[in-house]
Amino acid sequence: MKYFPKNLSAKLEMRKQNNALRVLPINNTLVDFASNDYIGFAHSEIIFQESHQYLIYKNIKTNGATGSRLLSGNHQLYQKAEKRIAQFHQSEAALIFNSGYDANIGFFSSVPQKGDFILYDELSHASIRDGLQLSNAKSYKFKHNDLEDLEHLIQRFQKEESEIYIVTESVFSMDGDTPNLEGFVQLSNKFNCQLVVDEAHALGVFGSKGEGILQLEELQDNVFARIITFGKGLGCHGAAIVGSIELKEYLINFSRSFIYTTGLSPHAVATILIGYKHLEQTKNIQKLRDNIIHFNQEKNVFGLKPLFVRSKSAIQSAIIPGNDNVKTAAKKIIECGYDVKAILSPTVPEGQERLRFCLHSYNSKQEISEVLRLLSTFVFLC
Repeated sequence: MKYFPKNLSAKLEMRKQNNALRVLPINNTLVDFASNDYIGFAHSEIIFQESHQYLIYKNIKTNGATGSRLLSGNHQLYQKAEKRIAQFHQSEAALIFNSGYDANIGFFSSVPQKGDFILYDELSHASIRDGLQLSNAKSYKFKHNDLEDLEHLIQRFQKEESEIYIVTESVFSMDGDTPNLEGFVQLSNKFNCQLVVDEAHALGVFGSKGEGILQLEELQDNVFARIITFGKGLGCHGAAIVGSIELKEYLINFSRSFIYTTGLSPHAVATILIGYKHLEQTKNIQKLRDNIIHFNQEKNVFGLKPLFVRSKSAIQSAIIPGNDNVKTAAKKIIECGYDVKAILSPTVPEGQERLRFCLHSYNSKQEISEVLRLLSTFVFLC
């Protein structure tokens, strides 16, 4: 085997010294406070069986898409799924991508043009930031959820011949907090900007049927594009960009992460279809909301509120600065049977290391109370 480059070995060694080396976890039977399966769809046998039966009913017995959608991979389920997604999200059109990462890469690398400006929240997801690096437009970050800072940037870069794209998330993946989306809409309308919102962690969590926060607040008609991810609340795989018919047509022609990749398998798209069907029927969304309320109440009971970032979502983060400290706290809680993930720097800024608790409809009230009791016991030992 050829030697491994010294500069790469040095980078790995630096990670080890900082106690920040990433390793793949092993599947476990711990109580789940780590996964993004917020309403239990990923483990639903009913959805699994219905997806299989749907394929049998449609006489679809192929394992793969066979090619990109522009070649041979645009099988019949895509049209059905995209129509249903657009209707569910009250949008003109939807275009399915292979993942949320692909959707953000594909959108930001192709839509904003040279001479345009992208103003993005400083805590935007890595997939958004990677897409920005591929864009020909200039990008600038604004302070987290800070409308005043954003307005100053808009005024600085506003030119009649340039488009300004404002980028935020409806639920941030590390803090679990939500911006003032109505304020973002008002700013984008005032200055004629294009608003783009990633709703990855809102699907299945917010809205009467889990539609997301924009529809909950009836703001969807004021947004240029929404990125909807299926690997979290919907419990399957893939993502969609929803917006106008023109936007869909543009992405099909210019989004490289869409054009040059093999399509999702019929089984993957069937699972998306059946997942949306169950969103309109499930009682799990209310169970999740009840658990979020209980979690926030118990934080107060155990005196933990000062540790946590304020959040009303399924993502709850307790700040425990230092990679060593947060890994110690996670290890002790895991040893007691609860799967909680330590989020280390450089994934989050140094000093903002945290335990990230993901709540689910299937967590019991007793499990929530116990994991917080354990946190209160161990955190002071770190």
